[in-house]
This record gives sequence, C-alpha cells and structure tokens, in this order.
Amino acid sequence: MKTYKIAAIPADGIGPEVIAAGLQALDSLARRDGGFAFDVTEFDWSSDRYRKTGALMPEDGPAQLKPFDAIFFGAVGAPDVPDHITLWGLRLPICQGFDQYANVRPTRILPGIQSPLAGVGPGDLDWVIVRENSEGEYSGHGGRAHRGQPEEVGTEVAIFTRVGVTRIMRYAFKLAQSRPRKLLTVVTKSNAQRFGMVMWDEIAAEVATEFPDVTWDKMLVDAMTVRMVKNPQSLDTIVATNLHADILSDLAGALAGSLGVAPTGNIDPERRYPSMFEPIHGSAFDITGKGIANPVATFWTAAQMLEHLGEADAARRLMRAVEKVCADGIMTPDVGGKATTREVTDAVCDAIRGDNI
Repeated sequence: MKTYKIAAIPADGIGPEVIAAGLQALDSLARRDGGFAFDVTEFDWSSDRYRKTGALMPEDGPAQLKPFDAIFFGAVGAPDVPDHITLWGLRLPICQGFDQYANVRPTRILPGIQSPLAGVGPGDLDWVIVRENSEGEYSGHGGRAHRGQPEEVGTEVAIFTRVGVTRIMRYAFKLAQSRPRKLLTVVTKSNAQRFGMVMWDEIAAEVATEFPDVTWDKMLVDAMTVRMVKNPQSLDTIVATNLHADILSDLAGALAGSLGVAPTGNIDPERRYPSMFEPIHGSAFDITGKGIANPVATFWTAAQMLEHLGEADAARRLMRAVEKVCADGIMTPDVGGKATTREVTDAVCDAIRGDNI
C-alpha cells in the first residue's frame, strides 16, 4: 500500500473547518480504494500563532514541509492582523520558496448549483485558469520613502523574467493541449504596460509555435472580464499574470456560483518540492464557527491533490461524489442550500462509499 505524507495547515477562519472536512473525505477515499493511505501531520501555523510568537510559522517552516508529498492548506487572514503580514508570513513564503510557479484554478458549474449568469448552466462554463505564481506583481520588490510626509513615495515593482513567463506559458499550452477543446486565451494589459506585458505577448507567440494543435488568442484583462460574463462558452484554458489571474479567478468562482466551490493547486511541475493545495475562498471570518462553510472547494482541491499524487481514479470518484451531492440539493447556504458543513461532508463520504464505478 502506498502511503502519502500530507502536511495539513488549517490556519485561519473557516480553514480548520473545511480542512477537517477534506481530510474526512480523503480518509473515506482511502478506505474505499484500499490501495493507498494518508499519513497526515497537522501544523498550527496561523494568525493565532502570530499573536503568540510574532511569526505565523517558524523560520525553518519550509524545511519542515519539504519531506512531505503534498501540503493541504486552509486559509490565512484575520481581522486584527494586516493582510500583508499574514500573506507574506505564511502562504507566499511556501509558494515562492518551493517554486510552485503554476497556480491552477479550474472552474465549472456543478450540477445543482445556479450560476448568477442567466441561461448558463453545467457545461456552459468549464475553464481552467493558470496563474503565474512566482513573480510578476507579487514579487515583493519596492519600498516606501519619506513615510508620513507629504512627499511620501511607495513603489511596487512587477518583475517579469523570460524564464518565468516562458515556463508558465509552456505549462498553459500543455494543459490546453490536454483538454478536449485545445483552446488557450492569453491575458495581459499590453496596451498600457508596454514592457513586461508586451514581453508576455511576444513569448506567448514564441511558445505557440511548439503547439500547432492548440488554438490561442489574446485578451486585454479589462476586456476579459466582459468576455467571461457575456460569452463564457468561448473560453477554456486561460493564462495570466499573478495579479490578473488572481482577480479573474475570483470572478470565475463567483460566476460558477460561489467562491465556496473554487479550488486551487499551487504546483511545482518539476516536482522538486511538495505542491500545495488550497481552496481559494479565504478565511471568511463572517461565518467562522457557524458550521455553514462550504466544503466543496476543499473537496475539489483534494481531488487536484490526488491527481498530482497519481491517484486519478480516486480523484474522479471524489468529484463524482461531490457532483451527486450537489445535484441532490445537499448544499450550504452560499449556493442556495440549507445544509451544514458536516451534512455536506457526511453526504459526500456516503457517496464515496456507495460509488461502484
């Protein structure tokens, strides 16, 4: 039996609730399959740890995570801790330290979930957004001078490298090539940002020559928001910068019904380090502890993790269970249901046990 070592970091807000739900589903899958198991180690790295120690994780945090096969991450952020401290204190050091340069965010409308788009249902919106995850607008370069003075200056430097852009573009083209429609949309803002964004466009054209069977087009990011809303059927695989894809993927989650159904994989495609899998909904302190957090995004994230680990059959079984439960109307309030987190989780686990495909 193959045993996968999983580092669980529930962190803040509803993170502990949904990660617990995800681990319950993974345990059901392992028992149902019988060919693999999970050895889970939980880390208490969080805003609560920051309040107690002044750091969200220890200095050797990445070294502690390195031996694991994958990282299962909840959410980070707290009302009383500045967001830039929580983000740069936990999530980004892991993503950047392990060079998880491909942030992969699939989006589709699940059975039983109503999109806010009129006349759009399952099958009409089926995207994968590929976000460059290591540089760009989130490189962390810049500074502030003359703080508090009238002449104060703040700079935020976006860094785009040929290596970074080429590898994410190649990843996106390969992903598009693997999907039935073989369609890729490259998103930039090259009309106004004439250096880094123009380089994105040029490298996209260069990499495209390696994939003659992939149809691709370009969109400016502002126009892309309109296309996502007005013509979702025209899109399939999407690649964009760290900032642009971050924003577009939140829009995508909302168009699919809720951020509570939106998964993420932070992938090191070369598998030098463990990849990290997280739902994208955030810490959601407004519903923390109420028992109504939507675990679907975490289940879908767990399916991404299973695929990455080579357990594709188990990933498909998990998604079949999720789709069945959603189609049966067992859903949390954010997608129009009345079920609790536990009720959805128990229903998904029952569906896993009853899956005979």
